[in-house]
Amino acid sequence: MNARTARPTAPYGIRRPRPAEAGAIAALLARAFADDAVMAWMFPDAAGRARRTARFFELAQRQQRPRAGAVRVAATDGGQLLAAALWSGPGHWQPSAVRELATMPRYAYVFGVGGLSRAAGVQNALHEAHPETPHWYLPTLGTDPAFQGTGVGSALVREQLAHCDRLGQPAYLESSMPSNIPFYEGLGFRVTGEIRLPDGGPALWPMWRDAGGGATASGTAATA
Repeated sequence: MNARTARPTAPYGIRRPRPAEAGAIAALLARAFADDAVMAWMFPDAAGRARRTARFFELAQRQQRPRAGAVRVAATDGGQLLAAALWSGPGHWQPSAVRELATMPRYAYVFGVGGLSRAAGVQNALHEAHPETPHWYLPTLGTDPAFQGTGVGSALVREQLAHCDRLGQPAYLESSMPSNIPFYEGLGFRVTGEIRLPDGGPALWPMWRDAGGGATASGTAATA
């Protein structure tokens, strides 16, 4: 993991991203996933991985449909981004065939023509394991490496989980790093199995949280 610093020195809150922040959010997520095994698998060329990962996360934000999901950021009053989470609402985690076809040229740009088949293998493995019960899906959570371990990421997730509990709706994610499993368990998730990517790829651990699973107290305060 990257080096961590002290807790944020300025107050921060949780909000929707501003229109001009898509690039900054993508860059933050690329830094957060710099050591991620799945990203390394999808982008085997280390020299171009950071650039392609940022492009991937920028496209992921564009895929969010109004009122069908939620992008949330933790940011200081001065606008410094600390963490970001991309959620999809119940019934909206999988884009339609028409939408996937429309975005294919963008994915080709991100992965390169040769990398599309590997990316498709990852997508297919995740889709096959995805639960059918309606739920909120968290495909991406990332904290800037400088603030990992300070409580910012957990505060960001707790905000949405509190919303899930109010609606009586469960939540689901896949952890791509075993070291992150205790973090999510502390938020009420539990491991439900293992997803092994094709062709010798790394494993992911699907995790489910029932509505009212606990650990949802809001954490938007300055030094949480």
